[in-house]
Amino acid sequence: MIAQLIFIIILAAAVYLFSKNVGKVRRNILLGKATNRSDSPAERWKVMAKVALGQSKMVKRPVAAIMHIFIYVGFIIINLEVMEIIIDGIFGTHRIFSRPLGGLYDLLIGSFEILALLVLVACVVFLARRNVIHLKRFNGVEMTAWPKSDANYILFIEILLMTAFLTMNATDHKLQSLHFSHYIQAGSFPVSGFIAPLLPSGAGSLELVERGCWWFHIVGILAFLNYLPYSKHFHILLAFPNTYYSNLNTKGKFTNMASVTNEVKAMLDPSFVPEAAAEIGRFGAKDVTDLTWKNLMEAYTCTECGRCTSVCPANITGKLLSPRKIMMDTRDRVTELGNNIDKHGKDYTDDKSLLDHYITREELWACTTCNACAETCPVNINPLEIIVEMRRYVVMEESQAPGSLNAMFGNVENNGAPWKYSQADRFNWAGEGQ
Repeated sequence: MIAQLIFIIILAAAVYLFSKNVGKVRRNILLGKATNRSDSPAERWKVMAKVALGQSKMVKRPVAAIMHIFIYVGFIIINLEVMEIIIDGIFGTHRIFSRPLGGLYDLLIGSFEILALLVLVACVVFLARRNVIHLKRFNGVEMTAWPKSDANYILFIEILLMTAFLTMNATDHKLQSLHFSHYIQAGSFPVSGFIAPLLPSGAGSLELVERGCWWFHIVGILAFLNYLPYSKHFHILLAFPNTYYSNLNTKGKFTNMASVTNEVKAMLDPSFVPEAAAEIGRFGAKDVTDLTWKNLMEAYTCTECGRCTSVCPANITGKLLSPRKIMMDTRDRVTELGNNIDKHGKDYTDDKSLLDHYITREELWACTTCNACAETCPVNINPLEIIVEMRRYVVMEESQAPGSLNAMFGNVENNGAPWKYSQADRFNWAGEGQ
């Protein structure tokens, strides 16, 4: 009963802390402006099933895709085993699913063990890719000590959890063969069976190892759950809503501001009367609160995989822009705002902004708006939306566009085209060869 009580207290504390931290992330996301992403629900479910559940965009890099699928499937299916452990911990039972499931239970435990081994292999491969091979896309100015350490922590934690799971099963298997205490004959152990000969032979020592691994495994999972909101690994939860609320419009399609649209229509047609008075706010985005909640959700969903930066033509040619950095900076800034609210209240201002304090103007103007970053992201994140909104602020609020763009704006205003020639002279080139 003491063990059960301790477990219930740990479980309740873990769930409470996780809920509290998730609530803060939700609060931070809702600091963004409203945007409607509730249209076409059938298409949205299809996108989510294909991209988030089906991992369709991962297959463009086969090695990473296969290793990720091992971890992804293992994470989902092994959670069934976690359910059994939690129920056993609460009620003081042991392998409670074994009797109702019968022979299927052996198949499940055997499958869990094979998946656990595949997860171990994938984690080792990913560690090697990051720390031995040093793949280029895992580096960059934004990949400071914490992002690199965070990725390694996640992989090490998963290795420890899977090792504890297999060791727990190995000792359980050995205790079953000894018909010791409550260790009933249940489960199939195709992987942990190879570990069993390495374990002690005494029943008392085996039980001590089994209980130790059981506690380490389940408490480790609960601790990892509470690590997620602080980690890039939070994408395992946000990937599904993020893909569901994807922008279904053609990539690169600009959004119009109602206040500007109404003004232009009134200039073209003096008799035009807008249907409703448009709320005039800031043009574009200077800080994260000027972005939409979907932009902020994407910032928290970013896996920092670097696929976007690896295909960015500006970055490839040595420009300062890194789409991954745009998302990481956005997440860091909105998290900073959330921390300020917790410490000083919602009316506190720190005289900082996403523009200049996090993202430089050189980064913004290096973007070619080619949409390569949005196209390659495995969870449909779109850094271009943030870049365009910040450019809109620089141009419309500050009139600080680069000289080449100002010249183009002047030509459009005076000549109706980006070129310096008047409309009457545009076709002169056709007669030069005659």
